Amino acid sequence: MSKALENKTLADAAMPLRSGGRILADQLALLGADKIFCVPGESFLGLLEGLYAHQNDVQVITCRHESGAANMADAYGKMTGKPGIVAVTRGPGATNASNGVHTAYQDSTPMIVLVGQVGREMMDREAFQEMDYRRMFGEMAKWVAQIDDARRIPEYLSRAWKVALSGRPGPVVLALPEDMLTEEVATVDLKPTPLPVAAPQPSAMADLEKMLQAAKKPLLVVGGPGWNKACCDKAIALSERFGLPVAASFRCQDYFDNSHENYVGVIGIAPSPKLRKRVMEEADLMIAIGPRFGEMTTQGYTLLDIPTPQMKLVHIHPGAEELGQVYAPELSIVSSAEAFLDAALKLEPADCASRWADWRKDQNADYRSFIEPTTVPGKVNMADVIRHVTETMPPDTIVANGAGNYTVWVHRFHQHADYRTQLAPTSGSMGYSQPSAIAAKLIAPAREVISFAGDGCFMMAGQELATAKQYGADVIYIVVNNGMFGTIRMHQERNHPGHVIATELVNPDFVTYARAFGIEGERITDTEAFPAALARARTSKGGYLIEIVVDPEALTPSQSLSDARRQGEAALAH
Repeated sequence: MSKALENKTLADAAMPLRSGGRILADQLALLGADKIFCVPGESFLGLLEGLYAHQNDVQVITCRHESGAANMADAYGKMTGKPGIVAVTRGPGATNASNGVHTAYQDSTPMIVLVGQVGREMMDREAFQEMDYRRMFGEMAKWVAQIDDARRIPEYLSRAWKVALSGRPGPVVLALPEDMLTEEVATVDLKPTPLPVAAPQPSAMADLEKMLQAAKKPLLVVGGPGWNKACCDKAIALSERFGLPVAASFRCQDYFDNSHENYVGVIGIAPSPKLRKRVMEEADLMIAIGPRFGEMTTQGYTLLDIPTPQMKLVHIHPGAEELGQVYAPELSIVSSAEAFLDAALKLEPADCASRWADWRKDQNADYRSFIEPTTVPGKVNMADVIRHVTETMPPDTIVANGAGNYTVWVHRFHQHADYRTQLAPTSGSMGYSQPSAIAAKLIAPAREVISFAGDGCFMMAGQELATAKQYGADVIYIVVNNGMFGTIRMHQERNHPGHVIATELVNPDFVTYARAFGIEGERITDTEAFPAALARARTSKGGYLIEIVVDPEALTPSQSLSDARRQGEAALAH
């Protein structure tokens, strides 16, 4: 035996034995994981046993469905910048959790998914709830692995943490054989170390400075992964230093103060037509800090020409693989948002602010006009509801939503003032609102949290109200009830007018439903009733649900259901 191996054997013998589950729990605590969202399962009882010893520093939050647990972990990753941890059982537990894993992947949210697995001696026999997680999660995770040796748990956890956070952040999946978690071994704990940070090259910043000096109609677009409050402050400083108009990418509106005179709106679903026209026909330089330019941000890949955009594109992203994936930038910069902003703030603005003043002011005026409430059918105007939220709630209020036509009002009329006041899935996943809002309230209990959901969206995660009640997450739930899957009905009317099928809903009494969980609430049927209802919600201990019954005709802020049908009929006629 070599001397090194002999020394290692002696060292191992001197270390105490620990179960795999305890080792795993110890590593999570060392990495700073203070919350784990789960639905308990027999396949990872060993991990739960290990976490029992860490009850003072790692809170285990029991959810009522694995999709809710995974979406809570996604919200945790967004709120804290650390990987959200979710633990689920094998088979059905893993497939249920895949909803939130997919959201985390498309949203570039750091996450670690711990999945129970059958015992090692039962592998490849299609044992009870056995699945090959590498195949299952292969297209929705950055890395999928199975820990077969408990001695290597520190190695795997160290790597998983870094992979989840590095480059373009995202989910990592680790499968945990049941017997591995009970196996007792001796091993050395991991040592947390800082992540490397990508930063721009000086030559790239020199090129950017030349582009800025030559630009006549530039636009700064913010979004994507790796942002924090400091980034947002620096983005405002950069915008003011150069006089740059700033747009947010889809569901990243909280990256820039929407009341700022340089803010011009959202590039995403249902944008301002004037902003869309300016991007497509007028802008000669676009500086994009972080967004991927996916289908939603680019309106089905129509906003920018493929592969070469119609304007000079400077794309900054921490993941090199994202640069040039669809659009070929004039200048690609692999960098974190903050490192880029630090470098950009050192550039010389010359006379840029004055040269672009009219371009910037006109766009800001367009944005302010676009957020004025429109007239819609029925007694409830959601634009007025949303504006009341903006005007009366604290600026750090967290607003969560899932997917559906109701979100168009939230995104168009609410003005975000601070970072991480918006929790919304860029993947367009329904059922996201309640879990993310509950997680947000647990992470930031002093802040007010509102969950917006449509009637269809709410019912996909309504059971998580039990989680909120159990852990004292006092969330305000606003359920927008139009009795249908509104988005699908809209597309149905536009593409198959009059052929309504599978989109009508029969709903429960949402107020009574909430009261079954011990959460008070009320139903309103006109706009004037909302301010008093919100005031009651804000003072109610234990959370509150407001059901808003809206006219099905109020399809979007600019198109009624009948208008959509007539649009479809006209298209068919041609």
